[in-house]
Amino acid sequence: MSIEVTYAVTGTIVETLTGPFVSAADATTTTNGLNIAGVLNASSTVPATKYAAGRLTLSSGSGTLDLTVLPGRTADDVVDGTGLKLQLLILHAESDNANPITATKGASNGYGLNAAGGTWTMTLDPDTTGVRFLKDAAPDIDSTHKTIDVSGAGSQVLDYEIVMG
Repeated sequence: MSIEVTYAVTGTIVETLTGPFVSAADATTTTNGLNIAGVLNASSTVPATKYAAGRLTLSSGSGTLDLTVLPGRTADDVVDGTGLKLQLLILHAESDNANPITATKGASNGYGLNAAGGTWTMTLDPDTTGVRFLKDAAPDIDSTHKTIDVSGAGSQVLDYEIVMG
């Protein structure tokens, strides 16, 4: 299997200025300096070779994503990220969730999202999305660095897309 990932985070803000010295014909300023976009694949500088997407339904308010045994495209398919780095993490809290849902470095065999493997937390209110583009800076996935813990209330739902390479 080969994959190609097109990513983009854009925010273009157009502000219309007013005042005695502002030309009505040229009264806008545009800001978009933090936009990022690109393509990842097996031969890109930041490689992308494996992908998993799914839905994690919490049990009694907790759940875990294990980067070595993620569900694949079929019921029998397993995506194993061992030896790879997490490159792109997209998490979405479903709109039906009654409360915020939090993802963090796993308590057991936790996966850090930076070169030092440090702790991190991403809290999402219902119907919000969090994105981390790691650009090859995360540690390798292995038996002691592989889990993301998710907590919330009851049987909340977290959708995810995970790109590794």
